Amino acid sequence: MRRILLLVIFSAAFFALPAIAQNPPQGAPVRVRGSVEKLDGKTLLVKTRDGQTVSVALADDASVIALVRKTLADIKPGDTVASTGRKGSDGVLRAIEVRVLSRPFADGGRQFPWDLGPDSVMTNATVGTVTKTADGAVVHVTFKGGESDYAITPETVILANSPADFSLLTPGRTVVAFALKHDDGSITARVVFAEKDGIKPPM
Repeated sequence: MRRILLLVIFSAAFFALPAIAQNPPQGAPVRVRGSVEKLDGKTLLVKTRDGQTVSVALADDASVIALVRKTLADIKPGDTVASTGRKGSDGVLRAIEVRVLSRPFADGGRQFPWDLGPDSVMTNATVGTVTKTADGAVVHVTFKGGESDYAITPETVILANSPADFSLLTPGRTVVAFALKHDDGSITARVVFAEKDGIKPPM
């Protein structure tokens, strides 16, 4: 009897485990960049820059984010920023885009290779100082385990995130889906940046 009771308790505990613990998200992080061909229910068809059509399954909790313009004056010490940059032949990291965010990164931020182009880097960090230069500024940032400088030039796009919804996912709009590619080749996204008012996601 004791053995049966223990088996029942064990079984109940096993099946009570949270679903996310039993089925953690799996897959390789990918970005799907291009223009919307069609939104069919929760399936987003994107025509990529190389002309291919990629099917992206939108997760049940997927969110759509638009972008609004900001200026260099909006970047202040203590701000949380995300920036796509590229290292030049001189070794200087130049920002292609900087997004001023409303909350800090849960992991403390980090800097890592990005897939926008050769030598591109993503920097998720906290602003320490902003030093004005003749043609922009040099921003010194800190993140978990490190720090970095990057140059903001007249070509750098400065933005902030703005809430949006699926109504932006209409044919022709530029999008960047932050997604996972699974072992079977399928792609699932929880975040999609979408063009609004002519502002296209540059990251």
